[in-house]
Amino acid sequence: QVQLVESGGGSVQAGGSLRLSCAASGYTDNTNVMAWFRQTPGKEREGVARIERGSRNAYIAASVKGRFTISQDNAKNTLYLQMNSLKPEDTAMYYCAASARRYLTMRERDFGYWGQGTQVTVSS
Repeated sequence: QVQLVESGGGSVQAGGSLRLSCAASGYTDNTNVMAWFRQTPGKEREGVARIERGSRNAYIAASVKGRFTISQDNAKNTLYLQMNSLKPEDTAMYYCAASARRYLTMRERDFGYWGQGTQVTVSS
């Protein structure tokens, strides 16, 4: 089992920045891909960014490209999402997820481990 705990969410004005963290524990050697998803009420969960564990091979969704950066600290087993130039449309619950798939993926169903989520609210 893998446990994921997010932190760093909060309220910020448009143009501001936040850094989300996701601390992973348990059998993390079983995971290959780490990702951030977000969801607003009434909408489907959206993949924001993913990174191959132990590498810098990353994918950033077009909606946040140039503003968000995903990174990881392998020694701390922690995943990060640096969010700059935040917009009101970035308001959502942000989830950390881990996949044991051996291929790079951004499909929600490929991620078997999820955190509880952290709320990000951006006001105009």
